[in-house]
Amino acid sequence: MQFLRLIFPITPMTSRAHFLNTSVDNFTMRETVDRINQSIVENIRLRHVVVNASKIVEMQRDLELRKSVNNCDIINADGMAVVWASKICGKPLKERVAGIDLMENLIELAHNKGYKVYFLGAKEEIVSKVVNHYSKKYSKDLIAGYRNGYFLKEEEKDIAAEISSSGAQLLFVAISSPKKENFLYQNRKELSKVNFTMGVGGSFDVVSGLVKRAPLWMQNSGLEWFYRFLQEPKRMWKRYLVGNSKFLLLVLKERLIGSN
Repeated sequence: MQFLRLIFPITPMTSRAHFLNTSVDNFTMRETVDRINQSIVENIRLRHVVVNASKIVEMQRDLELRKSVNNCDIINADGMAVVWASKICGKPLKERVAGIDLMENLIELAHNKGYKVYFLGAKEEIVSKVVNHYSKKYSKDLIAGYRNGYFLKEEEKDIAAEISSSGAQLLFVAISSPKKENFLYQNRKELSKVNFTMGVGGSFDVVSGLVKRAPLWMQNSGLEWFYRFLQEPKRMWKRYLVGNSKFLLLVLKERLIGSN
């Protein structure tokens, strides 16, 4: 342990860490949920995003994605790899705040507080199952509306305006990166009546039962990506095997040379 501290000295924690051309808020799950709830109570708008190894790699070359992410009000570390990287880079984060877990906690909060939720993304049959799942688990009163994630660029502003007029306090967007981040950033004015917006990636697939989530021990060990890879190796090999290798090189470069 002493040897590791000599190589990676402990740095005092700050509220927002900056490394790998990325900003990440140093919040726990509880702190994140409390801040979001307070924003709804005070009618303040928050844009939220999570970052993982794959997204950070993509942000190195996609400047529009980088802008969309770094301009969010709350940025959480979705993957354990980001938490480990923060420590290696001397900007230690308290914990991982997984997007799907945050979504589940916020939907429970919405039920308890009487907030309305809008679900956008995935195929029609998937998003319908998600809405049905939460309607049965909590109440139909929770649902402000829903829509699948297949639409044209020119339809975006009308869809955003429809969501804004739905009465929703929370919006979850299950579309792949960078489309969801750019959609939420570019249509932020049209979505101004929604207190909280968040991209949730493939979370609808998990909630609907289409995709199984890794066992808890794999999540805590940072192996959730490997479980996902085993489910769809042909589709995921490049994202995880190539992407994770690029991420490791970025972290080592940041540690040895420093880019921020």
